[in-house]
Order: sequence, then structure tokens, then C-alpha cells
Amino acid sequence: MLKEADAINHPYWPRNLSIPNYVANDRSMSEILIFLFSVSGLLLVATWSLTGCKVSGSRLSGGRRLALCWFAVCGFIHGVIEGWFSLYYTIIPEDQSFLSQLWKEYCKGDSRYAIGDNFTVSMETITACLWGPFSIWIVIAFLYNRPYRFVLQLIVSLGQLYGAVLYFFTEHRDGYIHSEYGHPIYFWFYFVFMNALWVVIPFILILDSWSQLSTSQSMFDKAARKEKSKRS
Repeated sequence: MLKEADAINHPYWPRNLSIPNYVANDRSMSEILIFLFSVSGLLLVATWSLTGCKVSGSRLSGGRRLALCWFAVCGFIHGVIEGWFSLYYTIIPEDQSFLSQLWKEYCKGDSRYAIGDNFTVSMETITACLWGPFSIWIVIAFLYNRPYRFVLQLIVSLGQLYGAVLYFFTEHRDGYIHSEYGHPIYFWFYFVFMNALWVVIPFILILDSWSQLSTSQSMFDKAARKEKSKRS
């Protein structure tokens, strides 16, 4: 029988988790986080600049531009980073590609990704295939003032919120065993904070979509009543 020290070849929780093909990262946490936040920052700056142009003769509000910056970053994270996981989750523990190392670092906050848990694979595949492209579509729809833009925002935000709630709730039911509970970086920053963004921001955008669509429907109903009264 293997000794405990020999059997545990990874930094993940629970400590008795079996990942026989695990290979430790050769890139530091700082390198990985700098890459993630640098790319996200560049996308924010680029989208903020792009959305400063006039749309249908008027400029977008600051809040709307921030929302589009959010969707641009979502397009990158969903389509590229989560897309990588959905394609290569079976080899990530042993792979030394940069994005695989990014996922191995994140697994310190949620080891379900290291073992290809059914829920995470299913959720991330749907997220990568749908919410990634749809997020970019939302940015384009607002830039060209498409009439369906708030419908897209509502659909994607609902999907993001639903996925994030399930993500937290499934881990809650497991007793938070897939992370070092209470760790300031791995639990509170990786697991809680970075995922809570996909609860708070989509919820705000759902309310925004609700308000915009309700106002449009109210105006349409009012115009329809006027037209009906003219005919009668």
C-alpha cells in the first residue's frame, strides 16, 4: 500500500482526491493571474474606446458602455478559457499548455475541474458554445442599435445567473470539500469572488433588460390603443 505522502501528488482538496496523471505547473500563480487580468484589461479598454462612437446619431451612456465591456470580457472568458476546458478537460491535469496551467491553478479553488466532474464539464461546454458567441453578438447588436439587443442581453444574463447559482449550490450541497475552505486566495478569491461576479452583474443586467423591454412594450401597447381608437 502506498504511503499517504506518496499517494497525494497534487495540491487540491479533498486531499485524498485521486489524480494519478497530475503534473505540477511550471508557471507561477502571478504569471497566470497577470495574463488573465492583462487580457481582460486590454479588452475593457478596447471596448470602452469602441463604444465611445456614436450609435444612430447618439452616444451610449457610461453605464451601457460598461455593460458592453463586461460582455466583451465574457466573450473572451467563455469562448477561449472555458472553451479550452470543455475541449481538453480530460488531459488538463497532465498538460503544460498555458491555458491548462491556468485551469490547474484555478483548481486550487475548485478541484471539480481537475477530475472532469460531470456538472462542470456540462456547464462549461454550454457556456462556451452559447454564452461566449452570444456575448460578442450583444456587443455588436448594441453598436449597430439592433432591435433585439435587450432580448439577447436578457437571454445571456439569465443563462449566466442560472449557471452561477447551480455552480455555487452544487458545491454547497457537497459541503465545500473541493477547496481549502476559508483560504483567502483559493476559496474567497478564486471560488467565491471570481464566480460571484456572474451572480451580481447578470442580475443587474436582467433588471435592466426587464425595464427596457417593459418600457418598449408599454409604448407599443399605447400606440396600438391609439390606432384602435382612431379606427373606431
